[in-house]
Amino acid sequence: MNKAVFLDRDGVINKKLENDYVKSVFEFEILDGVKETLQKLKELGYLLIVITNQQGIGKGIMSEKDLLKIHEHMLNELPEIDDVFYCPHLNGTCNCRKPENKMLLDAKEKWNIDFNKSWMIGDSESDIICGKSVGCKTILICDKLQHDEITRKNLDDCLKVIR
Repeated sequence: MNKAVFLDRDGVINKKLENDYVKSVFEFEILDGVKETLQKLKELGYLLIVITNQQGIGKGIMSEKDLLKIHEHMLNELPEIDDVFYCPHLNGTCNCRKPENKMLLDAKEKWNIDFNKSWMIGDSESDIICGKSVGCKTILICDKLQHDEITRKNLDDCLKVIR
């Protein structure tokens, strides 16, 4: 079985737009150090899988075609990423939107992943709940310490924990 690092997208891979959605390639800005960190995670033998909620589609703010262009751009810039799973639905209308875990279960089936050897890295409580629900170790990216959570300031800082 494979081990994986599951990564939230906005706020982990790319700059998060406050009170908005990344709706085009022009708004997609990869955070400093992400490419190098992904390369190091690959060297450690991890599959790298993006798990992202994208309810901007469900809200009609952007199209699924727009999202696919953004993801194509992301994969061109970060070829270390093995796969992307996304939920386009509105809150409470599906079983794939984090903190639900259908995207992780789909990734496990496709890539033969052992959750006990895997990590979920995200910048929200829903990411952490999602990862823990299947037995992944979790890291919350944030500026302040959270009770009972492994926290780090950015993706690069996560390498101090993941081995």
